[in-house]
Amino acid sequence: MKLLNKSLTYWLRVIHRDLGYLMAGVCIVYATSGFLLNHMDGKDRAYKTVEATLSMDKGLDAEAVQAAWNAKPELPVLKKVLPVGDGQAYRLMLQGGIGVYNPAEGVVEYETHEKRPIIYWFNSLHYNRVQGWHWMGDFFAFSLAFFAISGLFLVKGKNGLGGRGKWLFLLGILIPLAYVLFA
Repeated sequence: MKLLNKSLTYWLRVIHRDLGYLMAGVCIVYATSGFLLNHMDGKDRAYKTVEATLSMDKGLDAEAVQAAWNAKPELPVLKKVLPVGDGQAYRLMLQGGIGVYNPAEGVVEYETHEKRPIIYWFNSLHYNRVQGWHWMGDFFAFSLAFFAISGLFLVKGKNGLGGRGKWLFLLGILIPLAYVLFA
């Protein structure tokens, strides 16, 4: 019965510590993914984009473009050739990419996209695209709320919530509020 006689602060510390160790790995995944998603700059970091240019004969039609492309086995798989406008260009639908053939110049500019496995996996979890992951996401969210609330009561004295902690806590509330109101 000695365990039941422990203080609330004791149990907050124990749960905060052990849950913190459990959630540290999940937190690293979310933090890494969140940083990458926050700094996309128009590019999805979960994919590596490779741009290339290829010379072909000038003036080819869709069938000839397809035949010339398929004659080069080192190129990505060509799924479809679609005319753009009045046949002044052709869009090449590639497996994992896209390209454009300019008949006037005889040039194909194309790009392919390859998954970066770890980043793709991290982002899939962050976007909640993995079957059943929403349960872990919810558990993680509630854990973060528990860390925030229990952390308020773990430190006592002048550095705790009764001292300077209240000002930092208030500032932590005001920062996102001010951003929403003034941004």
